[in-house]
Amino acid sequence: MALKWQDFTLKGAKDYQIAEAAEPHLARARELGLGIGLLDEEILPHGHHIAKIDYMRAWERLRGLPDGKYIDVTAITPTPLGEGKSTTTMGLVQGMGRRGLRVSAAIRQPSGGPTMNIKGSAAGGGMSQCVPLTPFSLGLTGDINAVMNAHNLCMTALNARMQHEFNNDDAFLAKRGLRRLDLDPSRVNMGFVMDFTCQCLRRIVVGLGGKADGYLAESRFDIAVSSEVMAVLALASDLGDLRERLGRIIVGYDWGGRPVTAGDLEVAGAMCAWMAGAMNPNLMQTLEGQPCFVHAGPFANIAIGQSSIVADRLALKLSDYHVTESGFAADIGFEKFWNLKCRYSGLVPSAAVVVATVRALKCHGGAPVPLPGNPLPREYGAPSPALVEKGLPNLLHHVRTVRKSGVSPVVCINGFVSDTPDEIAVIRRACEEAGARVAVSEHWLKGGEGALELADAVRDACEERTDFRFLYDLSLPHRERVELIAREVYGADGVDYSPEAAAKLARFQEDPVTAAYGLCMVKTHLSLSGDPMLKGVPEGFRLFVRDVLVYGGAGFVVPVVGAISLMPGMCSDPAYRQVDVDTATGKVKGLF
Repeated sequence: MALKWQDFTLKGAKDYQIAEAAEPHLARARELGLGIGLLDEEILPHGHHIAKIDYMRAWERLRGLPDGKYIDVTAITPTPLGEGKSTTTMGLVQGMGRRGLRVSAAIRQPSGGPTMNIKGSAAGGGMSQCVPLTPFSLGLTGDINAVMNAHNLCMTALNARMQHEFNNDDAFLAKRGLRRLDLDPSRVNMGFVMDFTCQCLRRIVVGLGGKADGYLAESRFDIAVSSEVMAVLALASDLGDLRERLGRIIVGYDWGGRPVTAGDLEVAGAMCAWMAGAMNPNLMQTLEGQPCFVHAGPFANIAIGQSSIVADRLALKLSDYHVTESGFAADIGFEKFWNLKCRYSGLVPSAAVVVATVRALKCHGGAPVPLPGNPLPREYGAPSPALVEKGLPNLLHHVRTVRKSGVSPVVCINGFVSDTPDEIAVIRRACEEAGARVAVSEHWLKGGEGALELADAVRDACEERTDFRFLYDLSLPHRERVELIAREVYGADGVDYSPEAAAKLARFQEDPVTAAYGLCMVKTHLSLSGDPMLKGVPEGFRLFVRDVLVYGGAGFVVPVVGAISLMPGMCSDPAYRQVDVDTATGKVKGLF
C-alpha cells in the first residue's frame, strides 16, 4: 500500500519518519532487481532492501540492447541550503512511473561529511526520497570506505617508501627487489583522506619522532569523496579499466621532476583489491518503488560530482528513461557531465532539467543569503514577485549554458509550500519567453502525483532532436579551455593565474600525455564567479586560478579557483547533534 502524502508532508513529518513508514512497503532487493530485468545471479543482496549488481556479468548480457532516453538533472546557482536536485530527481522518476513509463534514476552516495555537518543526507526529501534512508546515509555497502582504504593504502606505501629510501642505501633496496624512486618530499601530490569535514587536518606534519617513525614532512587530509580514487570509480568502464587507472595515479614527483605513480609504488593491485567490490553499482528504490542506482560520490565543486558511468550504462539498458544527477549548478555539475562524463562514456543526453526555486531566485534578486541553522530572513516568508524577477538572470544564464551543449533544457520550479501563484507566474513567463519548457512540480509535498507536469515536459523534451556537441576539443590547449569555460559558462571577462598555477599549467601542456587530459574545474558552487558572495549573474570579474593539480588515473588537469579547499569545515551547529538511536528498537532517528 502506497504512502498517502496527506498523512505526512501536510502534518510536518521529518524525512526519516517518512522513510521509516515506507519500509514495510518496499520491494525486497531480489524482487526489485528481477522486476527491472536483472537475473538472479546478477543481484547481490545487502540486507532486505539493498543490493549490489554484478556489473560485469549483467553488462556482458545486456550490452547489445538499445539505450533508453538519457536525462540529466542540474540546477541554478544554489543557496547554502540547497535547492533540491536529488528530491527533484526522485520526484521526476516517481512522476514518470505514474505515467506508466519504465524509468530509473542514478544518484551519488552521500558523504559522511555533509550528512553529519550542514547539508544532511542526499536522499531527496518529503515524499520524494531514495530509500531506505538510514543505510543510504550511513555508509551504504561500503564504497566510500573502500575508496578511503585504497587511497590511504597508497599514502601509506608512499610514506613508507620515502622513509626506507632515506634511511637505506641502494644495496638494501635491491635485496628487496626495489629500485630507488627518489621522491621529492616537497612535490607530493596526495594527502590522506577521511569522510568527515575536519578543518584542523587541512595542514599537518607527519613523521614526528625518530627514524623509525616515518619521514618528516608536511601533509594534509582531504575529504574522501574528493579523492582521485573516487573519480576513477566514477569513470572506470570495467574492473580492468579501474586497475589500469589506479596504477596511473600520480603520487608525486622525483627530484628530476618525473612523475611517480601508484604503479611505481607497486601498490595499485592492492588498491584495486580494496575497490573490486565497489565497482558494482548499488540498487535501491524511490518511495514509490522505481529503481535507483547509487554509485560514486558527491561534490562537483571539488570533484567530478557525477554518478558512475557503469551505473548509467547499465540503467539505460534496463529502462526506457534514465535520469542521472549532476552536482550543484549547471556551471559546475552540468559542465562536467557535458565535457567529461559524456566524453568518456560516449553517452548522449536527450534532455536536461534545470531545477530552480523561488527561494534561490530571491537570493539572487538581492535578499540576504539564507544560512543553515539560522532563521530564514523575512524576505523569504513574504511574497515578492519583484525579488524573484530580479533573480531570473541567474536561471536564464544556466538555461543558456545547457543550450550550448545542444541539449533541450526543461526548467523545473521545485515548489515550496510558501511559494505564491504570482511568484510562480513570474518564473513561468520568463522561461516561456526564453523558449524553454517549464513545469511546476510539487514532488516534495505530493511525490509522483505532484510531478506529473514535470514528467510530461521531460518526456516531450526527449522527443526533440539533440545536436549534442562538446564545448571544446581535447586538442585545444588547457589554458584556452580554462578561458573558454570561464567566459562561456561562468561569464567571466578572463582568467588570471598565480605564478605557481601558470607554471604548472604550462608544464602539463608540454607533456603530450597530460596535454590530452580532460579539464576538471574546482570552484565555489555558490556563485558563477570564484567569489561565493557574488550572486545573480556577476559582471566585470576575472577568474583567479591559484593552483593546478593533475589526476593521472582519472585523466584530468584540475585548475583550482580561489580559496576553495578539498577539506570542507565543520560548522558550529552540525547535523550530528540531531542524530541518535532509539535504543529500544535500534532505529536511527534525526537524519534529514
